[in-house]
Amino acid sequence: MAGKKRDKERERAFYENGSKLHEKLIASCNGRPIPIRSYSCEELQGATNNFDRSRIFHTDGLYEWYNGSFEGRMISIKKHLQHRRDDIFTDIAVSAKMSTHNNVLKLIGCCLETQIPISVYESAANGSLKDRVKVTSHDGAQQHQREPLSWQSRLKIAREIAHAISYLHTAFSRPIVHRDVKPGNVFLDQNDVAKLTDFSLSILIPEGETHVEDDVCGTCRFICPHYACTGHITEKVDVFGFGSFLLELLTGQRLYELFSTTDYFSGDDFENDRKRFTINEVVDPAILVGEEGSVVWQQLQAVLRLALICRKKDPEIRPDMVDVTKELRKIERFIL
Repeated sequence: MAGKKRDKERERAFYENGSKLHEKLIASCNGRPIPIRSYSCEELQGATNNFDRSRIFHTDGLYEWYNGSFEGRMISIKKHLQHRRDDIFTDIAVSAKMSTHNNVLKLIGCCLETQIPISVYESAANGSLKDRVKVTSHDGAQQHQREPLSWQSRLKIAREIAHAISYLHTAFSRPIVHRDVKPGNVFLDQNDVAKLTDFSLSILIPEGETHVEDDVCGTCRFICPHYACTGHITEKVDVFGFGSFLLELLTGQRLYELFSTTDYFSGDDFENDRKRFTINEVVDPAILVGEEGSVVWQQLQAVLRLALICRKKDPEIRPDMVDVTKELRKIERFIL
């Protein structure tokens, strides 16, 4: 009897989730939903050794990410911990739409048999960027799970993620705003190619409109002040978030730690800020190991300047992500 009850619950969840997902896919894909592979509970349990805790490679309070293996292929499995189904379906739908981009974690399929759907993605073999950027604890001790990324690796990752966000903003008839760009939502594959993830908070700007209104959500310190005050969402919300993302890449510190220990970035005027500090006072020392010469210092200065411009309080002053991507390409090639 227990088995029959379980089967009925799975069937009910499958149809309820499937109906909602189909609706979301049609809405986000202009009436042409993208086919997504369906996985059973047993398949994902087998892929993760019954969701063995040792397989977890990243958590974010709302979900857990597991390393898994299915049919000889390494995969990443996202298991949500809270019942926020609308966000989950948005995440799946936008991920499906963006999966052709090389710097977005490719969605393979999902399991709809559980009360909260489980998503299946390509492998993120080198984990979360958040875990690859050095963390400075409150007592000053340096902590990191892996070797910190070099400066050139961080610069490449910044350019790759900027390109993914640019695509999100410009590739479709209705621009999509991510709303939660941060190192914890960037994964790295086996070659350290950056992959943008977690489109749970993404929102579409209606055709012909310059903005859309919604409740304020996202990650503290990454949220655009203008959006926080007005509820107005434009592509410039992601530009502000990306500026914050660049600061964490440069400094190796979480923003809340960075802002609580220094006032370097409290102003809105880079020229005045630049007179108050030198780059070596704020940059993560780990990325300077083995990096010498004026080229690196000029790249660091240029990226810091770009980060601060992206974080300007006035959205109109911020560049758009296409221009940010172009600037990062120039900096990477040192054509300043």
